[in-house]
Amino acid sequence: MTKTVRQSAVGRLKSRPQFLFVREGEKRRGPLFLLEVRDRQVPDEQPRVGFTVTKKHGNAVERNRMRRRLKEAVRLSAGFAMEPGHDYVVVARRDVLHAPFKTLVAGLKERIATRHKQKQQQRPAAPGKE
Repeated sequence: MTKTVRQSAVGRLKSRPQFLFVREGEKRRGPLFLLEVRDRQVPDEQPRVGFTVTKKHGNAVERNRMRRRLKEAVRLSAGFAMEPGHDYVVVARRDVLHAPFKTLVAGLKERIATRHKQKQQQRPAAPGKE
């Protein structure tokens, strides 16, 4: 009989340098949170996620509740949409506290699936304006 070992779908960001590394990446804004994404260039490794809730969003009880709601949303469904080899940081906004859980999960899935828009090529200078 073979034993199947289920690995967690998503790893965790734990240290400040890891969070700062992701901050330099792409930002996907939404009404409930900001999602920062950065490719680590290692497609064989699992994605990692970190959560940030600043002190301006309430006392410790409220901040912990926001963080727990976000963690559960990632664990239940959004984590499976994350790309291998990428790091994600979810920066909560105050509305996370009172938003319906289904809305929170849908927002996370949408932000994770959204691809960064390619920068438009520079247009050539107008004639006579060189």
